[in-house]
Amino acid sequence: MLAKRIIPCLDIKDGQTVKGTNFVNLRQAGDPVELARAYSEQGADELVFLDITASFEGRRTFAELVQRIAANISIPFTVGGGIHQLSDVDRLLAAGADKISVNSSALRRPELIDEIARNFGSQVCVLAVDARQGGEGRAPQEWRCYLNGGRIETERELFDWTHEAQERGAGEILFTSMNHDGVKTGYANQALAQLADNLSIPIIASGGAGNEAHFRYVFQQGKADAALAASVFHFGEIKIPELKSYLCAQNIAIRT
Repeated sequence: MLAKRIIPCLDIKDGQTVKGTNFVNLRQAGDPVELARAYSEQGADELVFLDITASFEGRRTFAELVQRIAANISIPFTVGGGIHQLSDVDRLLAAGADKISVNSSALRRPELIDEIARNFGSQVCVLAVDARQGGEGRAPQEWRCYLNGGRIETERELFDWTHEAQERGAGEILFTSMNHDGVKTGYANQALAQLADNLSIPIIASGGAGNEAHFRYVFQQGKADAALAASVFHFGEIKIPELKSYLCAQNIAIRT
């Protein structure tokens, strides 16, 4: 069994790390370079850096901040936000990113996934999916994908879209449940397990971490390959070394 990964996520707005609930009510969580360095030293397996308003504001991710973060860490690093074309990917990889996350731009132009995989390899291409279950006019179990940091609903259905992305060459899926984001009641394990059963590429779970047991359940019940979290790490509610010790005690294969 491959070791499960613990991944802190740094949502960046105006150069600062922020965190909200259900994608709104953002509050500041600290300097991204300092947080990244701390997580690298604490034993995080990877980091994800998302410029959460880049697509909405129609600009590109800050390559200079990516350079500063990359210079301060020794673990793999995924960058997303405002990536529309191959030149954006090239620029961020050159700045120090190991992988690139695409979301809104891939929903608008799915061929971008093919282009990234063909030019840089599938291992570079992470498809991020922000999806909400139910909602007005929707069946309770239906998951719809959203654009621009959860602002715009699309007609894309979660399981169809992720399968298409895998076929186009995406190397991983980063699935955020908008229903669970920041609520701290656990991950969307049923949907995650369905994704894991439907796909052959790794699934990163995002949205809902509130305590150590939630990480146990996302690996055991949700069948996730990696668990991403933000506020519980940023505000010191869960310490990564203690979380890893807990998971090892639960007989979950974890990188130490």
